Formats: sequence, C-alpha cells, structure tokens
Amino acid sequence: MPIPYNATGLWPSANFGEAPKYCSGVRGEVWVSRKDRERLRRLAAKVAGLAARPAEAQKRELWHEHNALKSRQPLLLVDPENGWNEIVTPDSLECEGTCARRWEMVLRKELFWGESIRDDKPIEPLFEVGYTYTDSEWGVEETYHGGVSGQSYAWEGGIRGPEDVAKIGTPRIEVDYRTTLETLALANEVFGGILRVGLRGVWWWSLGMTWDLARLVGLEKLLYLLYDNPALVHRLMGILRDGYAAKLDFLESSGLLSLNNNHSYVGSGGIGYTRELPRAQPDGQGVKTQDLWCLTESQETTGISPDQFEEFVFQYQLPLQSRFGLNCYGCCEPLDARWHVVKKTPNLRRVSVSPWADQVKMAQFLQDKYVYSRKAPPSLLAFPRIDEEAVRADLRATLEAARGCVLEIVMKDNHTLGRNPDNLSRWVRIAREEIARHWKG
Repeated sequence: MPIPYNATGLWPSANFGEAPKYCSGVRGEVWVSRKDRERLRRLAAKVAGLAARPAEAQKRELWHEHNALKSRQPLLLVDPENGWNEIVTPDSLECEGTCARRWEMVLRKELFWGESIRDDKPIEPLFEVGYTYTDSEWGVEETYHGGVSGQSYAWEGGIRGPEDVAKIGTPRIEVDYRTTLETLALANEVFGGILRVGLRGVWWWSLGMTWDLARLVGLEKLLYLLYDNPALVHRLMGILRDGYAAKLDFLESSGLLSLNNNHSYVGSGGIGYTRELPRAQPDGQGVKTQDLWCLTESQETTGISPDQFEEFVFQYQLPLQSRFGLNCYGCCEPLDARWHVVKKTPNLRRVSVSPWADQVKMAQFLQDKYVYSRKAPPSLLAFPRIDEEAVRADLRATLEAARGCVLEIVMKDNHTLGRNPDNLSRWVRIAREEIARHWKG
C-alpha cells in the first residue's frame, strides 16, 4: 500500500487508508478559517520576534564553526521527539481546523524551543511545508502484533524465503503537485509578511537500509539469516541499495531535493549549517546529492560482529554514502567496536556516540577530526522530578572523556518527560553549568 505524506508539515499523514488529496489527508482541508488565520498569525509574529534576537545569529555562526571543526565550545541540542506529546498537547491547541492545528503545533514547538528550552538551536523566521506525495516503498507488507496506543509491538516480515524476493518492487514516489502548490499558496496567505514561507522536500531520515531489511524479514529472523542463508541477506541488501539509488536518481532528476546546509536537522542529532555545501554552484538543474548532508546507521545489527557488519551492511551503504557531500554515521548503536569500518565512510563529519558507546574510546578515535555527537541518556528525564546529581554525573563523564573533541551533546529519543516539560530546560541549565565548570576544549 502506498504510504501518503502531506504538505501541512514535514511528517507523515495519519490517514494511511487512501492516497492524500488534501493537505491533511481530510477531504476539503486545504483551507484555514479566518479565526484560525488570526490565531496562527499571532503565533507567527511571536516566532518572528524570537528569530530577530541577536542571539539567534550568534547561534548560527556557532554551528557553522562547529560543523567546520573549528569550534571548541560544546553545543547543546534538544529534540524531545515523542516528548512533544507532553509539551504541546491537543487540548492546548486553539485552532479548530485540521490543517490549522498542525500548523499551530509547528509554531508552538518553535516557541517552546525559543522561550523555554533555550538550547543552541537557532529560531528561524520561516515556515516550511512539505510535498504531498505517495511512496510505494518496497511493495511488501509486514504483519504487526501489538502497538496499540504507542505500546510495544512485534511483526512478521513479508519475505519468508527466497521465493518471496520477487514480490519486492522499486520504491515509486508520486507527487501531488496540485495539492502541494495549493498548500504552499495557503501558507503564503496565512504567514505572508511575517514569516518567510518555503517548500522543502524531506524524503528520508537515514539511508542505512537495515531497518528496511528488518521490516522485510523480521528482526529476529534477520539475525538467524546471517548464518542460515547469508546469500539471501546479500541479495536483499543489493536490492535495497539499488532501490535507494534509483530513488535518489529520481529525486535529483525531478528537482525535488532541498539543501540541508542550514537550519535542517542532520544525522541523528545536529544542525546542518555549513559553508562547505553545496559542493558546486547551482547550475539551474536543481540540488544534487553531492550538495547534501546524509545519515547512514545500522541500529538493528548491534548484536553482530564487526566483520559481519562490514560484509552484510557497510559494503552496501558505501555506494550511497559516496554520493553525498558530507556524511553522518550512527544513532543508538555503539560504534566503538566497528569504528575501523565506519571510518571508511567518505566525507564523514559527524559521528554518533550513543549512551551504549565507550565514550573514552570514541574520543580517542574521533579527536578533533569529526564532530563527537554525544547522545545523552533520555531516561534521565523520564521522571516527574529528575535526579540532578545523576544528570550532572553523566554530563561530567562526557566532558571529561571528550576533551579535545568537537563536542555536541544531544538530548533526544524521549518517550516521556515524566509529564514535566520543565525537565528539558532544567537539563539545559545544568549542562551549561557543568560546561562552565569542567570543559577544557
């Protein structure tokens, strides 16, 4: 079944039952009422006011220096992910229309970042919409068990054996240009004169491929297949590599790629400001993959050996990585045991240091040659009242281990904040205090 995406914001539609014909997946929703427009414009004006603060320009410059490996000041980035559900709750939204409520959510997140979290994420005076499109993905459906109301789930892959491989198709993207342009025009009507409105395509988060592989065959079965039928794993990884290459070719030739050398979230934590991209002056043919940051990772294969990782995963990631101007590697998987493989990534700039990684070893590997992207444990903020000494101890361990590195500390993957959003701002204040006391870049 094609998966629909919509242009009200940069996330998937919840309506998976039919291809989207309107910006919210609800018929007739490419509109915002007069009352909702007034509400949205008031919020947009507040965002514009925050973006005009001198501190925002200073933050942008910090990220430019940081990504160029010239800064020795640790940067802080908070993205609470599922924790947003405890920050901007449905009953806190004032707008009534479906499209307007989604846009209100985007604006209120920016306001919370700028007024409450106060990390190093710059607030920009813009509002972006995404494309409305469908993605056929691989044409093979898995069977899920559980997962109700955000709870845990398991699944059975659609590929049970070699005889099922023929079911896999090449992902096809079909853009609904009419709805996309109507939504862009609506955003200009609503926010014009307050925020800069833009259209940005976000077509993937990671090109790691092992999440796709695990969905196709099942996570547990994947680990068995590495021993029971390695030829099938190689065959499937080759199909995934070629399918993603074809998708990248299509996006390039169709002019659907957008630069991410700006406020864009890149990697598994970090912001993309850099003067090293685009690699070449635009030639009128659109953005190319060589002009972009890219992320690859392989969290699903944490339990396999480094040799298996290189044989079954990395060699298939390498051709995709080679297309990009700057690369990030890793997310939640610890990379210290497989660094000798990961460091072969071309144009590698940002490396994830997960809560399960050996921080000291990673600092020895990365030094000041890569961005040391430390992921702080989100479990520390999962309580109504955080253990501040535990937070300080974790931060001090990172600051001690990463001396001499180009350090960023990222708080993300929060499934809950203990229903206390103030945990985020408190974590930032504590981090700044510990940096002031203990950092020696």
